[in-house]
Amino acid sequence: MPEYWDPEIETMPVDDLKKLQEEKLKKLVHYVYENSPFYRKRFDEHGVSPEDIQTLEDVRKLPFTYKQDLRDTYPTGMFCVPNSKLARFHASSGTTGKPTVVGYTHKDIDDWAESLARAFTSVGMGKDDILQVSYGYGLFTGGLGAHYGSEKLGATVLPTSSGNTERQLELMKDLGTTAIACTPSYFLYMIETARKEGISLRDDTKLKMGFFGAEPWSEELKRRIEDESGIKAYDIYGTSELSGPLFTECDEQCGIHVWGDLFLVEILDPETGEPMPDGETGELVITTLAKEANPLIRYKIKDLTRKLSEPCKCGRTHPRITRISGRSDDMIIVRGINVFPGQVESVLMNIPEVGNHFMIIVDRIGPLDSMKVQIEMHESAFSDKMSDMIALKKKIASALKSVLNLAVEVELVEHGSLPRSEGKSKKVIDKRKI
Repeated sequence: MPEYWDPEIETMPVDDLKKLQEEKLKKLVHYVYENSPFYRKRFDEHGVSPEDIQTLEDVRKLPFTYKQDLRDTYPTGMFCVPNSKLARFHASSGTTGKPTVVGYTHKDIDDWAESLARAFTSVGMGKDDILQVSYGYGLFTGGLGAHYGSEKLGATVLPTSSGNTERQLELMKDLGTTAIACTPSYFLYMIETARKEGISLRDDTKLKMGFFGAEPWSEELKRRIEDESGIKAYDIYGTSELSGPLFTECDEQCGIHVWGDLFLVEILDPETGEPMPDGETGELVITTLAKEANPLIRYKIKDLTRKLSEPCKCGRTHPRITRISGRSDDMIIVRGINVFPGQVESVLMNIPEVGNHFMIIVDRIGPLDSMKVQIEMHESAFSDKMSDMIALKKKIASALKSVLNLAVEVELVEHGSLPRSEGKSKKVIDKRKI
């Protein structure tokens, strides 16, 4: 029998869940119109009033919200409560301008923890587990989100944050860590560091599961992580604007469960804004149904995913989406062809001779774009024979061309020569002056 954190909510009949969403949506539009000058102005500009929203389908009458709106109203211009009712602030790094600031009431934090307590329970995590949180703490939402969700569940938290990897591995062994939460790229670095230290994650630790997110990663990379570490790798999803990490796959691993009593999900065509049929890739758009401090209406996240309509074997009735395949703004256009880093990763992780790290370099030589993929070889694949290296380059180039419909240059580099990341990894360097 599957285990649930809140069986009444998690297995609610679909029609009842939609009625609950409808009630919450109607309350939400009145709430933001009355309490957020930003949303009142945005609704008025689009000629829509709270009374116009009577059904779930009416959500399409509402205007979109964008990340730029949070920057334009910096720091708290979109909030619905005064500072006296806030329990906490979080903020993005602000590397491309003003940071985005998000506020939380005590209820917002409790809902955040509730969301992850449900998610962690869905993969079998419980009070006997020790979760090592290797996401960054502080203004970044990743660390504290996983931390609070795990504590609400009753599991023990090891708040290592990111970095100091040798120490993290020592604590993992000595304290008996059973689960870890971090970016997939940092866990790859952990695997590599453990190997150098003579530690087998499979044999020398109690680690059995990992929650990986904060950057797109492919199914092929997931399989490689599981093969090299012996753990079950689960997708964890959220954004700093929504509340950091919120949702995971369940133990069936057939899509990420999004809690419909807390969030309303749309999958839209990135260009037209029209709904995509279930099963087809589009841009994820989310409306927060329960947030008090900083609710968001039809927030365009730019993450690309698909909505799954068939029921999950776990019995949960809430909407499911597939692993994020990339971002609409991460797409590279090379000679008129759309390329996503995730496509390159999927190809490379299926080639045994290829290591875990690569870098895409795009440049413009004269009037033409060029794309080069630097690839670390697997340690066991190195050969002194030039003919072997040439044959491997041709094999990789052919595999990439068959998927990308684009000829790319392949450069094999020494193991350990590409940069490692303790947070979100960077996979693309675009040198073009566009």
